[in-house]
Amino acid sequence: MTDVLRRGRGSLAFSFLVQGVAFALLVTRIPAIQDRYGVSDALLPVFLAAVPVLAGIGSVTTERLVKRVPPSRVLRWSQPVVLLALLGVGAGEHMAVLGVALAAFGLAVGGLDASMNMLGVSLQRAYGRSIMLGFHAAYSLGGIVGASLAWVGARGEPALWVSYLPVVVVLLPAALVGSRWYVDRGGSPRAEGAEGEGAGAGASTWLLPLCLVMTVAYIGDSTVSNWSAKYLQDVLGSSEQLATVPYNLYMVTTLLGRAVGDVGVRRFGAVAVVRAGALVAAVGFAVVAGAPGAWVGMLGFTLLGLGLCVLVPQTFAAAGRRAFESGSPGASDAAVARLNVFNYVGFLIGSPLVGALGDAWSYRGAMLVPMVLVLVTLVPARSFAARPDRYGGGHERSRAADVGRGSDGL
Repeated sequence: MTDVLRRGRGSLAFSFLVQGVAFALLVTRIPAIQDRYGVSDALLPVFLAAVPVLAGIGSVTTERLVKRVPPSRVLRWSQPVVLLALLGVGAGEHMAVLGVALAAFGLAVGGLDASMNMLGVSLQRAYGRSIMLGFHAAYSLGGIVGASLAWVGARGEPALWVSYLPVVVVLLPAALVGSRWYVDRGGSPRAEGAEGEGAGAGASTWLLPLCLVMTVAYIGDSTVSNWSAKYLQDVLGSSEQLATVPYNLYMVTTLLGRAVGDVGVRRFGAVAVVRAGALVAAVGFAVVAGAPGAWVGMLGFTLLGLGLCVLVPQTFAAAGRRAFESGSPGASDAAVARLNVFNYVGFLIGSPLVGALGDAWSYRGAMLVPMVLVLVTLVPARSFAARPDRYGGGHERSRAADVGRGSDGL
């Protein structure tokens, strides 16, 4: 293992952490943002929906961009834009400024998410063992840090820009310095003509099951982030203070699950880990739906964190691996960028779906819908396995490593 790869892994993990901080600082201060700009309840969903839509556009644009420039360069310059856009959200006074800042945030986040996961996939391939969950664990840790900083800022009730400025001043230069050690293609030279041809028309057959899993994972995630507090308070009769606990438990168990998940992938393989995660998440939704009180409901949300946490990192890893098996390094980047769009599709579907079902039927019943969707992912979970027919015996080690079960104890 070279120092280049170790530094690349550390710098990329820091980039994931910074993104977790930035995103948490935005979403946890939405009420304060609404008050600052006087955004009505009717207009707020439009602003919130615009961010994932523009992020999807940014992800698609990144797919085309990385045909000409390395993903590391996209990540190097999109992360500062995200941080500056966050500061712009806090510093503006007119609604037009909010619109421009959120648009910049959304577009940059799309490029950031896509390029980060491209680099993660290529580094995992270079390492020869599963490390993808570790990057997403850094993101979860960043989310916890960001939410904690937002809580501190909200307590003192300073202006939004006062809360955001110290974070941006510290993280922006640190991210730029860390970007010096990003590693493209696992340290190998950029392939000539790597235009992502393996992720073209032929990719539609094998990429679709992974897109389904990604969408379902984010439907589950957005259900927890948007409805856990309301569910505990309105359905299970908890206090307002106790209603804030489930999301924190979810974030902590997501971090813990991702921190140890790579070990499980190396030992049992990606398919087994994904199926186990889906089953645990389904049990979590069932517990939430049938909970007689708040404490049992919190147990359900805890199980959701442990179950859902493995799905997204392993979906990115599987897309990159399957595309790489097509023989084109560029195909891996294209597949990751296209798959990343379904991150935002799931986010857009999840919250309105549960809200509509809760109003029309019941919130307990609404929790059963993502449970069923998670169970459906047990079928496409076989797409997370490498295709052994692609190689002869001489490639056994590399194939096992791509699955996350490297030889020689890796």
